Amino acid sequence: MKLLLLLSVLALAVIAFALFTPSGRDLARDFGDRVSQAIFGHMTRNGLVLGTYNFPEGTRFYFCSSANFAAAKTITALTNANPALATSTSHGYVDNDEIFLDSGWEDAKNAIYRVDQQDVNGFQVLGLNTSSTSFYPAGSGTGTAKKVGSWVQIPQVLGIQTSGGDPRFTQVSPLASRNSQNIPTGFNPSTTTLSLGHDPADVNWLAMVDISRTLTPVAFKMVLGGGGTTYGYGYMACNEQPQLNQNQVNAVSVVLSFQGRQISYST
Repeated sequence: MKLLLLLSVLALAVIAFALFTPSGRDLARDFGDRVSQAIFGHMTRNGLVLGTYNFPEGTRFYFCSSANFAAAKTITALTNANPALATSTSHGYVDNDEIFLDSGWEDAKNAIYRVDQQDVNGFQVLGLNTSSTSFYPAGSGTGTAKKVGSWVQIPQVLGIQTSGGDPRFTQVSPLASRNSQNIPTGFNPSTTTLSLGHDPADVNWLAMVDISRTLTPVAFKMVLGGGGTTYGYGYMACNEQPQLNQNQVNAVSVVLSFQGRQISYST
C-alpha cells in the first residue's frame, strides 16, 4: 500500500512537470510505463492479479524410471494437515526435493510431491492436503518415500494431448422424485499422449522403449515454458511404429498412463 501511494505522488509530480516543459512529455510517457510495470509486479507478488495466462511454447518433458529412485525412507507418521507433515527419522531431504510417496492413504499414494524440510526427522509434503479425515483416516497414512533420481528429457516433442482426469458421476433416480441426481464419486483415470519426432538413434528414446517393454513405472515432469511444473507417476508406453505423412516429419507416439494424482506447483 505504501508503494502504491509513493508511486501516485511521483506520478502527479511528473504530470505537473510535463504540462510546462516539452521534454517533460517524453519523461512522462517513460515514467508511466515504468509505473505500470511496478504496479503490476507489486500486484502479482501480493496475489492481487486475478489470473495469469500461460502458453505451451517452451514446455519441456522429463521422465525418471522408478528403478532409479533412491532407497525408501520409512514414514512413521503422516498428519492430517495442509500440507501433511511426515515423520521420518534422518530422512536426508532438503527443500524442494522430489519424492515418490507410497502411503496407506489411497488418495495420496502413487504421486510425485515436493518436500519442505522441517528438521532432520520431519518434512512437509507440499501439495498434499490431508485435512479431511473422511478421505485420510487419522493414523493410517504411514508408508515410505523415495527421492526421485536424475531426470531424462523426452526428446523432440511435437505435440501433446490429454484425456481423462475429469469428475466421475453416478446417476441416482429416487422413486419419490421426478428429478434424477448426479452424485460425484471420484475422477476418471488420466493419460497424456506425446507425439515425438522419430529418431531411432536417440539414446533417450531407446531408454524409453526399454522402460516401456519392461512395464517399469516412471515419474513424469512437465516444466511449462511460462512457469510452473506438473508431476505424475505411472506407466509409459512407446509405439515404435513411425507415422509417415507427406510433407510432415516422421513421428512416434508415447502414452503416459497415470496411477495417481498429477500435482502442479507454481515454479
